[in-house]
Amino acid sequence: MKATRMWKVSTGKGVKVAVVDTGVNPATPSLKGQVLVDEVPKAVAYHATKDYTGHGTSMAELIAGTGAGGGLEGLAPGAKIVPYRIALKGLTSETEKKKSPERAAVIRAIADTDAKIISMSFGGDISYPDVEAAIKYAHSKGKLMFASVGNDAEKKNFIGYPAAYPYVVGVAASDETGAVGKFSEHGDYVDLAAPGLETPIWCDATFRSYCEGEGTSMATAITSASAALIWSAHPNWTANQVLRSLIDTAGRSWPKDKPSNYLGYGLIRPRKVLENSDINPGSATSDPLSYENGAGVTGASPSPSVSASSQPPKTTSGGQTSAAGSSSKSSDNSTMWVVLGAAAAVVVIGGGAFAVVRSRRS
Repeated sequence: MKATRMWKVSTGKGVKVAVVDTGVNPATPSLKGQVLVDEVPKAVAYHATKDYTGHGTSMAELIAGTGAGGGLEGLAPGAKIVPYRIALKGLTSETEKKKSPERAAVIRAIADTDAKIISMSFGGDISYPDVEAAIKYAHSKGKLMFASVGNDAEKKNFIGYPAAYPYVVGVAASDETGAVGKFSEHGDYVDLAAPGLETPIWCDATFRSYCEGEGTSMATAITSASAALIWSAHPNWTANQVLRSLIDTAGRSWPKDKPSNYLGYGLIRPRKVLENSDINPGSATSDPLSYENGAGVTGASPSPSVSASSQPPKTTSGGQTSAAGSSSKSSDNSTMWVVLGAAAAVVVIGGGAFAVVRSRRS
């Protein structure tokens, strides 16, 4: 991605990203001064800074970590995080589950704030009318929403919610060459792809060390950070224009009007937007995903037949991660998950060619 080159143009300054997750710990070295705890509406502020797995904090660092104290340096270190804690996998206390705010209430609360981007690195199999209504409300308020498509491609491969809701951009995971992760779910709701393999995350909620991980959660956070970089450089753009610029400049070897089931419109390349001061973002009001959001698609399409040369590459198990140089492990099994490292890692990730699956949607 050549992050250091991008940072000469934009660091994400002035853009707030709402991270809906397991909570965000604002006290890690990388996040000190980056988390706007006081801006969480009181109605949905329950334990927003108590992260019970380390997942939400990892996502926040991936987006806006400063790298201080040897911590993760995010892709948009000038952006700010507004944390929203909901009940996700890993929350064992029934009391905590009952007291955690409902997802629909959280999304509506965010819609009424000045956060521009909603990053949702989680998913589930059931669609709830109140959540879908909240998503549409947030869209009407000009929010740009990203969600992970899931990590169960080798099992059920069902892209769930919120990624499958209208107006939510579904994000798949790729490796550093642009090849889709074997675990990354595929189908009609994949819109963009971003790095999501072999990256550091907090091992657990003790925040003592980082582990190596993989998942579509991390890809979602990186995409959210990319949008923050672009929106900071072009503060007068709308969500439609920011998203269209990501789609138009995405790396792909197939026609833009025939998105891949595996990588959507391609791998994000925010540098291609930032380095072109004359880029045309298109209409402020026209939805770049109007087919999916308007006419709609009925569900995840079946895995298409592809030649051996275009099969998704082999990766490590979707649920297992290991700490470099140790036996520590972290899990990213349930669509909730993952992260990006310090500046050197940022530069390496997302670089090169695209060994992509060129399947077309039905």
